[in-house]
Amino acid sequence: MWRQLLYDLQEGDTRALARAISFVENRVMGYEDLMAQLPASSIGIIGITGPPGAGKSTLVDALIGEMTGKGKKVGVLCVDPSSAFNLGALLGDRIRMSEWYEHPGVFIRSLATRGSLGGLHPMIIEISEVMKAAGFDYVIVETVGVGQTEIEIAGLADVTVVVMVPEAGDEVQTMKAGLMEIADIFVVNKGDRPDADLFMKNLRMMLAPAFNRNQHETEIIKTVATTKAGIPELYEAILRCLATDNEPAKKYWLLAEKAHHLIQQKRMRDINKQQLAEKIREAGGNFNLYRFITGY
Repeated sequence: MWRQLLYDLQEGDTRALARAISFVENRVMGYEDLMAQLPASSIGIIGITGPPGAGKSTLVDALIGEMTGKGKKVGVLCVDPSSAFNLGALLGDRIRMSEWYEHPGVFIRSLATRGSLGGLHPMIIEISEVMKAAGFDYVIVETVGVGQTEIEIAGLADVTVVVMVPEAGDEVQTMKAGLMEIADIFVVNKGDRPDADLFMKNLRMMLAPAFNRNQHETEIIKTVATTKAGIPELYEAILRCLATDNEPAKKYWLLAEKAHHLIQQKRMRDINKQQLAEKIREAGGNFNLYRFITGY
């Protein structure tokens, strides 16, 4: 089954791509064989992240328009919050990106976090690799807006775009330990609002120490996604990052992060929480937990 799926996927069959994602997402028997046979790809993954209400989906919608206007094929993974009842995606992107679902050069897939705290799907690495094998020019991953913990995207994306709004104010300080340090590009969206320029100035001042330490200036782009203002400049900034960030050090770091995640996931596969709870019950209430897990 997976061999035919792989063949159809590489032939550009959209239905095969949808099936392949479901095949991998649900860990159907044979999915690891499919993953092992995927061809190597240099297609860049663009991560779009930021706090709730920053306008990430609207920005992605505008970015898709800019890319397709240049004749590019775009694959989009939208990670939505999970439904509390069935763990499925809430599909908010279907409202904001509805015009692209019939476009021949665009493929959009909604994924649920399924309880993951980092704003991503547990199988996001595998699914993004499937997307890269489907012949897109770019793969965009939009994460859930969950705040400071949403830094897993840095280990997945070749370019990380952090979207903020002028009203963020003191919120910038609380995000410094997380989102502030993973950005390749900052987008100040809703830039037509009051104090947008002041916010950008303060953001540059906060980034100055990091620039002096890393010798790599993080670009700040002002946009108004609803009117497409600043979107061409954002696209050009992304292209610059894709061109310059293919340096060996970052490439190997990204691969190491992905490998660590996959190895961790594979080794934890046989750990069953219910069985673990039963063994702890059998061990009694008072025992050394560290000694217990060392011998597990």
